[in-house]
Amino acid sequence: MLAALMLEGLPPNGATHVMRLSCDEATARTVADIIVETFDPATTAAAAFELAPDTSSWTKGPWAVEVYFGTPPDEANVRALVAVVAGDATARSATFVEVRERDWVATSLAGLGPVRAGRFLLHGAHDRRAVAANDIAIEIEAALAFGTGHHGSTRGCLFMLEAVARRRRPAAILDLGTGSGVLAIGAAKLFKRAIRAGDLDPVCVKTAAANAKRNRVASFVHPVLAKGAAHPALRKGGPYDLVLANILARPLRDLAPQIARLTAPRADVILSGLIARDVPGVVCAYQRQGMALSRRLAIDGWVTLLMQRRITS
Repeated sequence: MLAALMLEGLPPNGATHVMRLSCDEATARTVADIIVETFDPATTAAAAFELAPDTSSWTKGPWAVEVYFGTPPDEANVRALVAVVAGDATARSATFVEVRERDWVATSLAGLGPVRAGRFLLHGAHDRRAVAANDIAIEIEAALAFGTGHHGSTRGCLFMLEAVARRRRPAAILDLGTGSGVLAIGAAKLFKRAIRAGDLDPVCVKTAAANAKRNRVASFVHPVLAKGAAHPALRKGGPYDLVLANILARPLRDLAPQIARLTAPRADVILSGLIARDVPGVVCAYQRQGMALSRRLAIDGWVTLLMQRRITS
């Protein structure tokens, strides 16, 4: 079975080019991380994943990196960036080709099995028999939006959702950067509440709505096209008792004031899409908005934070 580390939430659904690189696991993860940190997530996405034994001849290692670009990349600059963290020889071995949108779906997501995060079980239609009686099942198929649950940040958010559920039942819930809708669907199944959800990518919005219907929570989840919380339907739903934002460090820092304005006293805010070096800056941005760090969870090198809104006098 393939294992994947995947950027979720802001994929280049109009991808025109891909860089492929075969290497060891540590190098694959490092290259994917630096690509994610360096390039605009609205036009570039990176995946690091374990290769199946029958992978095509371009591979020379047990793991691979694929980087998808929405516009033709500057190959020399990308190779130079890879060389910084992986060496010149590895950078020279990278290949750049033009691809169709759906190529990355077949290559990066094919063969991924069910994923468990506490009571949540994320699976494809072919794995429905893996669902046990007490599981909260979320069925997600590979599509032109990231968010199959194989990413550590998604699993971290689901674990945090369970932690919140053990002590409260939030009445108003917001999912920013909903991607494939995994978190909104999980929250809807867990709390049986209406979930306001938004994403800046129209393909993600369409995919999230389709996945909500597939999971029989379409009456609870109504995704809208929005940058951050800039949509009347999202603002109207506040103040929120729970906010989910599995994006990336820079947009999370930028969104801190918006999220703070939309949250109720004692609100829980689950933030993810972070690697360890991102955490201090993100925590600081939310502390300035009157929030305190309640819990931190790391899975596969990705960190999820649970922040809580303080009561102000």
